[in-house]
Amino acid sequence: MSVRRLAPDNVQPTSFEWSKSSLGKVAFWLGKYPEGRQRSAVIPLLWLAQKQEGWVSKPALEAIAEQLSMPYMRVYEVVTFYTMFHLAPVGKHHLQVCGTTPCMLRGSGELIKICKNRIGEHHHVTADGLLSWEEMECLGACTNAPVVMVHDYYHEDLDPASFEKLIDDLAADKEVQPVSAIGRQKSAPIGGPTTLQDSKLYDGSLAKKIKIPNLPPKG
Repeated sequence: MSVRRLAPDNVQPTSFEWSKSSLGKVAFWLGKYPEGRQRSAVIPLLWLAQKQEGWVSKPALEAIAEQLSMPYMRVYEVVTFYTMFHLAPVGKHHLQVCGTTPCMLRGSGELIKICKNRIGEHHHVTADGLLSWEEMECLGACTNAPVVMVHDYYHEDLDPASFEKLIDDLAADKEVQPVSAIGRQKSAPIGGPTTLQDSKLYDGSLAKKIKIPNLPPKG
């Protein structure tokens, strides 16, 4: 695993506070664990901090460590271990491009080239603050490769043209819908299902009617 470090001090905010909307979620997670076991909520709280701020800052780590009565270093170890946490500011629309073997075999290398040409190197944020990207390990949707995750949702079966269109929409700050670029239904075969196409096979119409013994009389 590559070394992961916090953003430099000149990027760090001076403080961190939970927003009103986050406070209720924090209380929910703390309430899930018995008294004295609140440290178990460290990952959910780090995730909430990222959802609130877009990334996890050093002041957020310090606040979470204090709230959970944990040594700061323990929280630091968690946040630097899991790549789902951003340790520096990212764009409003952060693209996570899967570069593992199934996606690479189906063209994610071309998608990575597009990211470098249009956005810049890994974790670079465009001047308008809208776009950034990174290459990820397996996102677990190999059937629909290549896959790119934006805002926690998957955009699947991409090719250079459909990916360029996705970046165009994000660069224009448009809302995008997570879909298969080829209209595939989830992980169904390309072109649609090839088996069990007769609805009679599963709608119950072919089932043999039986009489259940010892039913109570009607009425």
